[in-house]
Amino acid sequence: MNDIAVYLTGVMLTLSSCLVVVYYLRPHLRGLLIDLCGTVQRADFWAAFSNVVLVLIPCVVAMHFQPAGEGRSAPFQIARQLEWALAGLAASVLILGAVLSRFIPEGPPPPHATGVR
Repeated sequence: MNDIAVYLTGVMLTLSSCLVVVYYLRPHLRGLLIDLCGTVQRADFWAAFSNVVLVLIPCVVAMHFQPAGEGRSAPFQIARQLEWALAGLAASVLILGAVLSRFIPEGPPPPHATGVR
């Protein structure tokens, strides 16, 4: 496997894993953002922003990786690229969670917070 194939395989696997995480978090994040933002339009904006961050940061990290050349086998090069990309994804999710947790009020939710608007 040549260096270009290794590089592109790692980027595509990174993108795929990011999209899976975004798909998994979408309904939970949207409901939380509707409660925090007060309107569906604001929540939709912040959900879209969060999705972009959750995809963009790990992809940038994956694109920064450069294959080591002929000295290492392709699976190990891809694994190293994915290691850094998934670390970027984990950091993005953790930072997003930390930011959102600062705005979640303590105590029971207000009576209007049923999720239906």
